Amino acid sequence: MARQTSPKTIVIVPGGVDEYIENCPEEVRSLLMDIRSAVRSAAPGSTETTSYFEMPGYLYEGYDYNGMFAWFSFKSPNVRLHVRPPVLENHKKDLGDFATTKAIISFPVRGKIPRALVKNLVKASITEMKTKARG
Repeated sequence: MARQTSPKTIVIVPGGVDEYIENCPEEVRSLLMDIRSAVRSAAPGSTETTSYFEMPGYLYEGYDYNGMFAWFSFKSPNVRLHVRPPVLENHKKDLGDFATTKAIISFPVRGKIPRALVKNLVKASITEMKTKARG
C-alpha cells in the first residue's frame, strides 16, 4: 500500500525484495537471503520495500526519513548493510576488520554474514530513529 505524507516523502510500496535478490548473481543470493533474515529477525513487523534507493529497505511508519532504518545491497565484492548514522561510529569496537563508511558496513562475499552483528546494528539503527523522534 503506497502512501505520500508530504511533497518530500517518497511513496513507499511494500515488496520487491525477492525480485532484487533474484536479479543478483546466483553465488551471492544465499548471503542476501541470510542478511535479509537477520534484519527481519531484528525488526519484527517492519515493512520491507525496495521503494527507497531501489534496494531492500526496512521501515516503521511514523518516523523521519519515511521511517527507514536499514537497507542491504550487493556491490561486488560485498554484501552491504546500510544503517542510520551514527550507528557504525557508536559500535566501532564491534565492527572488526569489516570495511565501513559513515552508514555502510561491507561483508565480503567470500565469507559468511555475521548475523549477530547485523541484528545488533539494525536494532541500534531503530533505537537511533526512535530517539531522534523524541527529540
